[in-house]
Amino acid sequence: MSGKSLPDIRSLSLSEIRDILVGEGAPEYRARQVYEWLWKNNAHSFSTMSNLPVSLRNQLGDLFTLHVSREISRQKSADGSEKVAFKLYDGKLVEAVYIPADQRTTVCISSQVGCALGCRFCATGTMGFSRNLLPGEMVDQLTGVMNRSDHARELPDNIVFMGMGEPLINYGNVTMAIERITASDGLGMSPQRITLSTAGIPSVIRKMADDGVRYQFALSLHAASNEKRNKIMPLNQRFPLQEVSDALAYYHQKTRQRITIEYILFNNFNDSLKDAGDLARFCKRFPVKINLIEYNPVPGLPFTGSSVEQTRRFAGALEGRNMIVNIRLTKGKDIDAACGQLAGNLKSNRSVQYKTLQDESKEL
Repeated sequence: MSGKSLPDIRSLSLSEIRDILVGEGAPEYRARQVYEWLWKNNAHSFSTMSNLPVSLRNQLGDLFTLHVSREISRQKSADGSEKVAFKLYDGKLVEAVYIPADQRTTVCISSQVGCALGCRFCATGTMGFSRNLLPGEMVDQLTGVMNRSDHARELPDNIVFMGMGEPLINYGNVTMAIERITASDGLGMSPQRITLSTAGIPSVIRKMADDGVRYQFALSLHAASNEKRNKIMPLNQRFPLQEVSDALAYYHQKTRQRITIEYILFNNFNDSLKDAGDLARFCKRFPVKINLIEYNPVPGLPFTGSSVEQTRRFAGALEGRNMIVNIRLTKGKDIDAACGQLAGNLKSNRSVQYKTLQDESKEL
C-alpha cells in the first residue's frame, strides 16, 4: 500500500477489516480480536494489542491508520461540570462536557468541528464549519471525558449528541459511533440512554425513522413560527416548519417514540403567551415533552435569557394545554461549557476556509 492513503481503521466495519487482513494472509479470527481491541478496550495504538503476534501488530501499521484524539485541557466548573478539549489527528480541536446532576451523569459529545448552520445565538455557529468527526473521534470524547480518577472506566448514565455541530449532517459517522457505543462487542451502553439533537433536516429525520433507530430524538426548535425561526436559525429558510413537522409526524408513526422539543427562551423574542400557543400548536401532531432551556449568553451576540418569572409563565401556559414541560437550568456556564457556548475560543479551528450552510446542505 506504499504511496496510498491508508484507511482509518475505526471508520471500517468488522467485515471490511476482515477482508483486508485475510487478503494479507491473516486468519479470519484476528479481525475480531483487532475489532475488540479498538472498541471494547479502547486501544489507541496497534502495539498495545498484546494477544496479537508482533508481526501482525507491525503489519497493521502498514495497512491502516489509527486516528486518535488527545486530551489537551480540562476545566472544572463550580457546579462540578467539566469541559474537556481534545486535539484531533490533524490539529483541529473539539470539546465535550461532563455534567453531573442528581446522582446521574451525562456526557455531551460533539459531532463536527464547528458548525455550518450559523444559528444566531450560538457560539459554535460563529466559528463556521471545518469538518465532520470520524466515529472513533466521537467515541474518544466519551471515553476520554470519563477517564478520570473520580469516574475512571465508568460509562455515564446518559450521552447527548448536543455539542459542536449538526449530527444529521454527519449522520453516517454518528450512526457508526452510536452503534459502537451500544454494541455488545463495543461499550455495551443502552441506546435508550443516548439522545441525538438536531436543528431539523427533514430527509434525514425520515431516514432515521426508516432505519428504526432506538436512541432518543430531540428537535432544537427555539421558535414555532417561521418568521421568528428564520431570524435565529437560517436552516429554517431551507426547511420551514411545515416540512419539519411532516418529518416528525412520519418519525413518530414509524418509531412510536415521543419526541423531545428543545426550546431556548430569549427575553422579549420567543417567550410570550402567543409564542407558547404557537409552540403548543406545532406539537399537536405527535406526542412530545418540552424542555425549556435557559439561554447562556455569548459575548458579542445580542440575546439575553428570559426572566424566571416569564419562564414560569410560559411553562404554565403550556401545562394549561396538557403539555409535558421541564425547565432545564444551565450547568457549566462559568467555563463556557453550557449549551451554545462550546468552542468559542478554539483558535486552531479558525485557520480553514469554512463551508457555508449552502455549501454543506448540497451534501444532505
